[in-house]
Amino acid sequence: MDASDGHENVVSAKKSGKTSLLDSGEDFEVLDEEDIDDDLPPLEDAGGGEGNVADNTEKKNAEEESEASAQMDEWLDVLGNDQLKKKVLEPGKGRASRPQKGQNVEINLKTHLMDGTLVEEQNNLSFTLGDGDVIQALDLTVQLMEMGEKALIHTDAKYAYGPRGSLEPQVPPDAQLSLEVELVKATDAPDVELMPPSDRIALAIHKRERGNVHYQRADYAFAVNSYSIALQITESNSKVDISPEEEEELLDVKVKCLNNMAASQLKLDHYDAALKSCVSALAHQPDNIKALFRMGKVLALQGEYTEAIQTLRKALKLEPSNKTIHAELSKLVKKHSEQRGAEQAMYKKMLGNPSKSSTTKSKAKSPWGLSWKWLFGATAVAIGGVALSVVIAARN
Repeated sequence: MDASDGHENVVSAKKSGKTSLLDSGEDFEVLDEEDIDDDLPPLEDAGGGEGNVADNTEKKNAEEESEASAQMDEWLDVLGNDQLKKKVLEPGKGRASRPQKGQNVEINLKTHLMDGTLVEEQNNLSFTLGDGDVIQALDLTVQLMEMGEKALIHTDAKYAYGPRGSLEPQVPPDAQLSLEVELVKATDAPDVELMPPSDRIALAIHKRERGNVHYQRADYAFAVNSYSIALQITESNSKVDISPEEEEELLDVKVKCLNNMAASQLKLDHYDAALKSCVSALAHQPDNIKALFRMGKVLALQGEYTEAIQTLRKALKLEPSNKTIHAELSKLVKKHSEQRGAEQAMYKKMLGNPSKSSTTKSKAKSPWGLSWKWLFGATAVAIGGVALSVVIAARN
């Protein structure tokens, strides 16, 4: 198989009771014009302005230091479910320095199991914030970090490597993790339209491969998100020169993304979306076997057996030795035959069986027919007997 977005979770985190660090606002009291004194203070008092500004600056700095100290002393329950928590180890440069979703960030990362076992250590790890390039715990918490901040993050397996764990890095199934993170840098993502074609192709492949990782972990919604980002990269207009070979390579990446997206949408039971992905892939490559196969499966799941069989037969004609297509087609033909038999039986039951009905009617009439025949015969015998008696009497 050629195999998320943490934004909604961050929004929900902003609504939780323990997320006062995410946003803040101040209420200002509006004064009536009568309360405003337009008279300037005497000259001897006006010189105190600089001292007031300095006092306000010192007060603000003291408040920020107090808040940073408070952050260091307590855990922030990011999602309000006690499964993803963040604690400041060293404060950063203030809220204004926090990275935004869509920016490229660079971090230093140490990953431990909860028993202290070191899993991996990565310096200058770079990723796009919110694109699902890393585990969800990082995507969600780095957005809350200030530049230069060092933080400790405890995450449930749900926001890390899940029930399947990971081979690289080696993480057991359902493992909770402790992450030491330092936010080093945040920069705006480059304009895709201005990227050199080779870099653009490499970026699209990277996003698609990340989608494959999500698919293998059965995180199908996150897989769809990664494939969608890869598709956007392949479909962006290029403002730089691009060769026919590079265009063909971008198209190949696009079709692979559409095929993998269809597979993910099938897993999510999003049949209409999956069918649309298959149609788009076949519009570029009409003989793409994977697109034909998945399209056949979607049509079958939607009850369109005739079209599904035709589509699978076309795929099998292109690759006669494909056992998977053989098995799917055989199963579908059998199912279609059974459905047609069931439909015919239902129609007979609804409309009735004419031959059976006529037989029943004849059987219902037969007792009356026999009774009338018997009556006519008995009458004839009686009349014949009377006539015979009259003749004998006349002779006597």
